[in-house]
Amino acid sequence: MSVFHLITFICILLSISYLVLLTSASWCPYFVQQPTRQFEQKTDRFWEFQEQSNSWVEVKLPFDLVSCVNDNCTKVGLIGQTTRTKEEHLQNEKDSKEEHLQNEKDVSNQKSSKKKDDDMGGLEANSYTVLPLRKRISLTKMSDTSIWVTGESGSIYERFWNGVQWVIAPHDLQPSAGAAVSVLIVNQTILAISEEGNLYQMQLSDSSQPIWVEFKPAFHQITSREAEQSSVMRIKFGTVSYDGLRVYFCTKNGLLLELSEVDPPRWENHGRPPGADVAAIADAARIRAEVVYIISSTGDLYEYDKSSRPSWKKHLQSEETAKDGSLIPLLGCTIHAMSGDHSVSLFLLTKGGKLVERRLHQRKWKWISHGSPEDHYLTSITPLLEDEPNERFFSLFLTTATGSVFEYRIPKHSGTTQENQISEAWLNHMHPLNTKAARGIAGLKFQLGRTLFALDDGRLGELHLPGLGGESSGPTLQFNMRKKLSSRYVWSILDAPETEGWNAEYCTEERGPMNCIEGIKDEPNDSGNTRSLTRRRKGNKEQQDYLSPSSSRSRVPKTSEEYSVPDNRININFRLRVMQAGVSFFIITDGGLTFEYLYTESVWLWLRHDHSTLIRGALGNYNGSLFFVDVYGTLLIRERSGNELAWINCTAMRKGRQVISGPPWDGMPGKLKVTAEDALYFVSKSGRLLQFTVALRKFKWKDCRNPPETKLAYIIDQEIFRENIVFVVGRNGRLYQYNKVTELWHEHHQSQHLVLSRLPGTAMRPSIFSLTGSLFMLSEGGGLVEYHWNARDGWNWVEHGTPCKDVTLVAPPGPCFQGNQLFLIGSDGNVYLRYMDQLTWRWKNCGFPHDGDNATEDQTEIGAHNRKQEVCMGNDLTANLHNNMENSNDPNRNCDPKVAPTRPISFSKDSAIFELRDGRLAEIQEVQETQWVWVRIIGTPTSSCTANYWTALAS
Repeated sequence: MSVFHLITFICILLSISYLVLLTSASWCPYFVQQPTRQFEQKTDRFWEFQEQSNSWVEVKLPFDLVSCVNDNCTKVGLIGQTTRTKEEHLQNEKDSKEEHLQNEKDVSNQKSSKKKDDDMGGLEANSYTVLPLRKRISLTKMSDTSIWVTGESGSIYERFWNGVQWVIAPHDLQPSAGAAVSVLIVNQTILAISEEGNLYQMQLSDSSQPIWVEFKPAFHQITSREAEQSSVMRIKFGTVSYDGLRVYFCTKNGLLLELSEVDPPRWENHGRPPGADVAAIADAARIRAEVVYIISSTGDLYEYDKSSRPSWKKHLQSEETAKDGSLIPLLGCTIHAMSGDHSVSLFLLTKGGKLVERRLHQRKWKWISHGSPEDHYLTSITPLLEDEPNERFFSLFLTTATGSVFEYRIPKHSGTTQENQISEAWLNHMHPLNTKAARGIAGLKFQLGRTLFALDDGRLGELHLPGLGGESSGPTLQFNMRKKLSSRYVWSILDAPETEGWNAEYCTEERGPMNCIEGIKDEPNDSGNTRSLTRRRKGNKEQQDYLSPSSSRSRVPKTSEEYSVPDNRININFRLRVMQAGVSFFIITDGGLTFEYLYTESVWLWLRHDHSTLIRGALGNYNGSLFFVDVYGTLLIRERSGNELAWINCTAMRKGRQVISGPPWDGMPGKLKVTAEDALYFVSKSGRLLQFTVALRKFKWKDCRNPPETKLAYIIDQEIFRENIVFVVGRNGRLYQYNKVTELWHEHHQSQHLVLSRLPGTAMRPSIFSLTGSLFMLSEGGGLVEYHWNARDGWNWVEHGTPCKDVTLVAPPGPCFQGNQLFLIGSDGNVYLRYMDQLTWRWKNCGFPHDGDNATEDQTEIGAHNRKQEVCMGNDLTANLHNNMENSNDPNRNCDPKVAPTRPISFSKDSAIFELRDGRLAEIQEVQETQWVWVRIIGTPTSSCTANYWTALAS
């Protein structure tokens, strides 16, 4: 029975299995019933085996699947792109749509004839753009020879006349204090206000060096609550009293403070008007002693007199002035004896951009409206000199929202009606060429006939009588004031220091014309090998170096605009990137793989850094993090997170964009510092400049746009040649710069016959203590072009051409060494060195690494006889190559030792890495001054020239 039961059980089990199989077949039509089999694609990376190279090569999608039988090949399938690719296309469309909307918005803003900013109302801009408010700029006069300036960057510098020329002396607050917004000078004491609202006093340290020390307001508090409020009191604005002995401050919470003595400090808190606050101080005891006039945030005028009761009084506006709007909180201009010997007038501005006067005459106050120039909105008033004499009229200088300067002439003793004189009283002095006066920043009259204005681009402009001012003119002596003053004024542009993105050199302690205390004129130099440090005054030529992009549209060749950046150029220009000098660098292969060449434990090895998408280039290095771009334009960060390496998608962040290129180099040696404003700049697919803030890992995207007449091709330099400046080449082959402090674009003067190649460049700055240096680029014809700056001659273009007639330059210039040596790659596969020898530029042919003596001898002969130039070939070159070359005797390898047109990198302070045409790498090293030799060839994992190497997977 047991055997029978066993046979029965087996039969039943077979029947059930047959039924399950039939059920499965009917339930899975994908496998059984469908005639065409399909598979689900989850990746975009596939390889095919090439018999010729005996290696696996990654294919590009879409890829046809072909079946070949007896040389008869038919297409059997297709490998397409995954859903991720479609998402990237959608992202592309999204970015394009956003940028299109932004472009339309920009164009709309430019074409708009009426601008509205704050309470401007219907301002007729007359095709001019309303400028942004510059909140950190201020001008303060210490004496006729000393002007203190706070720049838009938050820096403090002094323009000082040392007896020979104007020099710039830095007086920045310590980094922990933040940006400065104004400087006050009271009774030989210098005070500075920071953007955070803290007050600092300049003192001398034990080493007799000036330092900033925090100067906190201290009052005689009665309660602990008052003491706590005093400790957190933040100062917004300050002004010195008419007698120069006291300082009045308004705080960010609307209080009026008085500093009547500095040593020892004596503070008084005058509070605020009932039901109002203190937004600005209009007059500090100039109308009446110890009486302060303030403007509230609602635009009302109050006076404070601590000797009267009540202390606060409100000045009600008349119906006529009320039509122009409430008052703008700003410092006004006080004029005595304008309408009589005992009259006094306070000139203010309304939020409608009109000039109004509060006049006290015969003990009666009245409001008078003076209006404004037609279709212009006034934003600031320049105070008069304390002792400015003129028997016929007073002149007020005012700036407009669009950057022009107007002079308003008021006859003395003119009475109360001036309606018939207003149309003739406004004189338009316009603005300097290719720049405008900063909006809302009062000018500074520091001498009769000479007035300084802050410019919107960060420099200073001096409006002066002809022959009476300018960069080369020191303080002028007094002249006959009874002489009729000319109504004709001229502009001179005064340079600003590097903190504002400009070119003014700081003074030095060395004997000479640039001395910070007392300048000495240049002495004749018999050697003739050194240039004078005295800047040659070039007049208007210097102003022409920087052009407003909007003013040069007619000069731009339109045909160049059709240029677009080829995809393969991105990989060639950003294939190599140094991670750590002398220790590690990255290479991106043609197939999109990322490898790191690392020296660890006395061994060089390759590490592979895998990512789900193919990588196109390495775009930057910041603080140990490397920035990559993949084939879709996604910006990625490769960095260490704990004990592991991680990828961070930056494009997926808020306002993230797709990019195609970045800065060519990663900072100037000796100048690297981490600040709260650190950022990297990239070029978007649509040709716009993008700022990606990386400081303190507070990642943030910002669209810096592009010049109005062109899109961007590549970044030439980011803040190596000039702090706060990004140099770029447009797709029209012209040079532009972006100032990250003022957020303005400028075009550099360039001959119409000089068209730059659309490639990255290299900055060469020999010393961080001097602004002298050059930008090196290639011309469209493959020649070397230099854009040089020095303090004597300013900007100048220099065309270096090519090493010889039959060779053109095919790769971006660089790297540079020692501030006087520059590597370039020729179309013949040789490396050339452009170096300076005793103020003369020379060419040197460094050839390419060779495998034997014959090749070395041939190269030396060609360089020495045919090209009549030196060659970088030492006697021990062959020995070095034999000792360092991997697998150099393999007869089956496919090797080409000539240098490929890939942008090289500097690997250390005296060595550079080049890519060879066969995919290997070669290192060249300086053995003595301007003498370079090839020291080794490095095999790479993907090189067609077989080599031995160690490789591992980075995790």
